[in-house]
Amino acid sequence: MKVFCIPVLCGVLLSYFGIVSSSLVPFPSTTISLSDFLNNQAASIDGTTGNFDKNGSTYVAEYLPRGPWTFNGTTYDLPTSWGSGNDNVVAEGQVLELPNATYVHELHIVYAGDGGGLGGSHTFNLNYDDNSVKELPFTCKNWWKWSILNWGDIRTPYHFEKYGASRNWNSSQIFQMSVSIPSRAALKSITLPQTADTSDTPDRLHIFAVSMTPSVVPALAPTTPVLSVRSAQFSTRWENVNGRRAQVVAITLANLLPGSIATSRSASINSKYEVEVIGEGLTTVTPGVVYRLVPGDQARFDVLVLNDNGTGNATVRVKDAQGNVVGTSEGWPIIPLRENWTADESVLATHETPTWWNQAKYGIFIHWGIFSVPAWGPPDEYAEWYDWHLHNPANSSSETWEHHLDTYGPNVVYDDFIANFTASKWNASAWLDLFDEAGAKYFVIVTKHHDGYSLFDTKNTTHRSSVYLHPYRDFVKELMETAKAEKPNLHRGTYYSLTEWFNPYYSKYGFDRWPGGLAHNAFNASELEPYTGMLNITDYVEDLQYPHMLSLALDYGTEIMWCDIAGTNKTLEFAAQFYNNAAQNGYQVTMNDRCGAVPDYDTPEYATFGSLATRRWETNEGMDPDSYGFNAATNASEYKNGTTIIQTLVDVVSKNGNYLLDVGPTAEGEIIAPMADNLLAAGKWLKYAGECVYATDYWYQTSQDPTGSFRFLTTPQTFCIVAFNKPTNGSVVVNAGGVVLPIQQGDAIRLLGPNSPGVFSDDTTAQTSGLEWRMDEDGVLTIDVPEDQ
Repeated sequence: MKVFCIPVLCGVLLSYFGIVSSSLVPFPSTTISLSDFLNNQAASIDGTTGNFDKNGSTYVAEYLPRGPWTFNGTTYDLPTSWGSGNDNVVAEGQVLELPNATYVHELHIVYAGDGGGLGGSHTFNLNYDDNSVKELPFTCKNWWKWSILNWGDIRTPYHFEKYGASRNWNSSQIFQMSVSIPSRAALKSITLPQTADTSDTPDRLHIFAVSMTPSVVPALAPTTPVLSVRSAQFSTRWENVNGRRAQVVAITLANLLPGSIATSRSASINSKYEVEVIGEGLTTVTPGVVYRLVPGDQARFDVLVLNDNGTGNATVRVKDAQGNVVGTSEGWPIIPLRENWTADESVLATHETPTWWNQAKYGIFIHWGIFSVPAWGPPDEYAEWYDWHLHNPANSSSETWEHHLDTYGPNVVYDDFIANFTASKWNASAWLDLFDEAGAKYFVIVTKHHDGYSLFDTKNTTHRSSVYLHPYRDFVKELMETAKAEKPNLHRGTYYSLTEWFNPYYSKYGFDRWPGGLAHNAFNASELEPYTGMLNITDYVEDLQYPHMLSLALDYGTEIMWCDIAGTNKTLEFAAQFYNNAAQNGYQVTMNDRCGAVPDYDTPEYATFGSLATRRWETNEGMDPDSYGFNAATNASEYKNGTTIIQTLVDVVSKNGNYLLDVGPTAEGEIIAPMADNLLAAGKWLKYAGECVYATDYWYQTSQDPTGSFRFLTTPQTFCIVAFNKPTNGSVVVNAGGVVLPIQQGDAIRLLGPNSPGVFSDDTTAQTSGLEWRMDEDGVLTIDVPEDQ
């Protein structure tokens, strides 16, 4: 893969003398009426009317906002009443005509999918007045998903099922999404995706409201950019600045001029602009910076402020390279940095992923436990689910049952494998060295999977643990302490399953594939198998699950609580203590979407989003194509190689995600050579190209070209193009599909490689170096690449 980095510190600094300080353009939004297209009733007062999902399910009307609804500065027309008729549009290829052809900067959609999974990818068609058509990919999330919590912007605590006959107490969601619209021509209409489904298990896109942000089209050739503060959010993140906690204010700055003039230098920011936040009780200690902002684009950055009981509204102030105030934007509510978290969903829902997690991008997942002893699973089954598949079904139709009978005989039960979980080759330092060399910035170790066997000290909640059973070691403690001492650059996380397949005390809460109750012997159903190490307790959640989670947070100092399966839980109480403890001890932590409540980020499994998702997310998958736990039946050639790892990482990061890649060690604690070698191959690439991965941001206008051959990422000073294919005839041709790349005359393009000097910073003499390049009138970029590079 080739990585091209374009520093946006240009040799010619534009001078803005004579610009008078003024208010920046307010970020506009205009609603688009859906009244002629409403064809579905999603909400009901009592569940007896409406049918959102073709199965008689509906949202609860009383929890939904009514009429004009403003979210993140955009106003939408929602129904003035819910439950009395059609309130949304099932996308079936309808065409939304704009009153007038308009240059559009951004499209805003309030929506939900009605499927049972995470969601799907759909495509809108944008129809322009020059007769061109642009496809707009759109990632749709479904209104609820067990056990992964799709966290929306409008939430109801439950929904009606079967026309009101029952209630589903899973939180149900409606989402808001804003997407960039190519503005090289005026938009005439929008064709909705075709998601009509005749099956009983639909996966349709429901649209509740649509708004747009028009571009600002000047009467004459512009001499300055038209800047607008898209958002200014006082976040829960903070950084240490001279011994004090400086609050992060997340700013998005837009250039509202149309993309048709994106190559105009006078219409762009081309030098160092600084952005401050001022107001009563506020002091900007680290301003945000923008070096390049072309028409049609947006820049996201953090401003660090000391917030001494600030009140009222803040003002965002933008200064040019000479320190002149270009403009201001007022009216942004000051929200104090939270110092105390309570077990209140509305409070905890404001928590965010820390800056370190946002910048890390790449982590290592570790699945290790009793299941590492049999280390087997058929294709398309996780090896760590060995115990479940041994018993379900407990007959010859289960490949795992057949394998167990042939390999171990009928008298060996799952818990007999505990004695063979030796960790005889385990070396915490060696693992951490590998993760570090692989380029990972954090790790997450499985502390307890669904079989209930833990790798940490469970104290007197249960002795089904490596501390009290073979091999009598606290692996979590050893790994955490070694990482803290030897690899402080690696952040430390813990996976914890909230449920257990066969714990008798879980039967009170059991469901589906997590029923609780002792397993019947797989070869003699009249016998119950042991649950080795179990102690007498009163309640699984109060006496085992909740204490375990608190111990991982308070005793082991995890920075990531990576839950799984959810079910009944005390996550609200846990999260408050987790966040408070971290803050009191000077670090920041995060929690995923499988703990049952208030997630910081989403976790698609063995899947990625097809387009940009602005909410933080992290895909997770094994190096093994079918398993997280080590599967001895997998051929080494099937593991993800270095190229696949890097391409997946870059693709995920370009869409605003992190990549958590799993390794499955053997029962002896060894990460086998094929896995290690492929990790190191990826790490080698990251050593010279990592500056176009770590601490990058997605490019607002598009994450990739239409062919999927390139991915685009940004930093404040650079624009990165990652090419997935080798140059053809000595050149790389980048066509972003009608979107003009933010590259202008005077920019230098550098190929990152093992011997390259890296991205240059303020050295303007470097502008004369780099590869030859040219851009045609359609915005297609051609880069000449010498054969020796």
